Amino acid sequence: MDTSGLMSIDLGLRGAVVALCLLIAAMALRDRRDSTAALLGAALAIGAAASMICTAPTFPRPYAWWGLLLLALSSANSVMFWLWARAAFDDDFVSRPWHGALWAAVAAAQWLDASGVTRSAALEVAIERALSLAFLGFALLAVAQTLLTWRADLVEGRRRLRLVVLIGASAQTVVNSYLSLLQQPSIRTFSISGIANVFVLFALAGISVWNLLEARKGSILPPAPNLPLGAPAKASDERSQPAAIEPAILGRLKKLMTDERIYRREGLTIGSLSAELGVAEYRMRQLINEGLGYRNFNAFLNHYRIVEVKAALVDPGQVQVPVLTIAMDAGFQSIGPFNRAFKAATDLTPTEFRRLAMTENAVPGSDRLKIGQSG
Repeated sequence: MDTSGLMSIDLGLRGAVVALCLLIAAMALRDRRDSTAALLGAALAIGAAASMICTAPTFPRPYAWWGLLLLALSSANSVMFWLWARAAFDDDFVSRPWHGALWAAVAAAQWLDASGVTRSAALEVAIERALSLAFLGFALLAVAQTLLTWRADLVEGRRRLRLVVLIGASAQTVVNSYLSLLQQPSIRTFSISGIANVFVLFALAGISVWNLLEARKGSILPPAPNLPLGAPAKASDERSQPAAIEPAILGRLKKLMTDERIYRREGLTIGSLSAELGVAEYRMRQLINEGLGYRNFNAFLNHYRIVEVKAALVDPGQVQVPVLTIAMDAGFQSIGPFNRAFKAATDLTPTEFRRLAMTENAVPGSDRLKIGQSG
C-alpha cells in the first residue's frame, strides 16, 4: 500500500477514535458523576482524543499554542491511565492533591519540550528521555495495580476487565517501545506508528465502553459514596439472595467466620477458604460478593476482624492489653494495615476508640458506644 493509502487509513481510524472517546467522556459525565473511576475514565478518554488529534501526520507544525495544549494533555494521559486503574480496581482509592500535581508536572514537561522555549538541545533531549521513562513507569504501575489486587477482587466483571486492561497496557508498551527503536523519520514509518497506536487506543476505548456498560448494571464501579466501602452493599438475609447463592453454603460460611473465627488464620486466602467449605473458588467469590455484598476479599475478612477488635477495645477487662496484641489476635499481620482498616471503619484510631469507650463505659445507653460496638 502506498503512503497516501496508509495516511488515509491512519486519519480515518483517528477520526473514529476521537468520536468514540468523546462519546465515552460524555456518557461518563452524564451518568456517573459521583464515581471517581468514571470521572477519571472520562478524563482518560478526552486525553486519548487529544492524542489522536495532535499526533496526526497532517497536524500543523510547529505547534500553535492550542496544539501545544493538546499535546500536553495527551502526554499527561499516562498519569491518568495509572490513576484510572487505581480507582477502577481499588475500592479504597481516594484522589489526592499530589495526583493532580503529578499530572500537571508531566503536562508542563511535554509543553516545554515541544514549545522550544528552553532553547537548549541538551535540555530538550533530557526532558524527552524523562518523559519516555515516565510513560513506561506509569504503564508499569497500572499493570502492577491490575495484578496486585487481582486475587482479592470478588467482582467477576471487574476481574475480566483487569485481564483486558493488562493485555491492552502491555500491548501499548510493547508497540511504543518497538517503534521507538526504528528511528526512521519517513512518513511511511510515521504512518505505521500512528496506525499501531490508534489500534491500541481504540482497544482501550472499547474497554472504557465496556466499563460504562457494566457500570450501568452496577457490577464494576464502586457503590455510591454514601455507602461505606468496606461494608456489605446488599442485605444478607436468605430471601434477598440470588438464585445461584445456596443458603446452606452461605450459612456454613457465616458459621466459619463468626463461630470458628477462621479469619484469624494466618495467610488465609480465598482459595484456602474455598477448600475449607469444599466449593470452587469462583463460587466462593460469587458467594461473598453477591450473597454478602463485599467487593474485596480483604474487606470481607477485615469486617470480622474489626468487629472482634472493637469488642476487645471496649472490654474493661482488656484495658491493659496492647492494641497491637489485640489486632494480631484478630488476624492482622502488621500494625499499618490494621490502623488503616480501623480508621476507615470507625473514623477513629484504635487508641482514640479505646479512650472514648473507657470514658463512656459507665453510660450503658451511650449512642457513641453502641455505634462503636455495631458490626
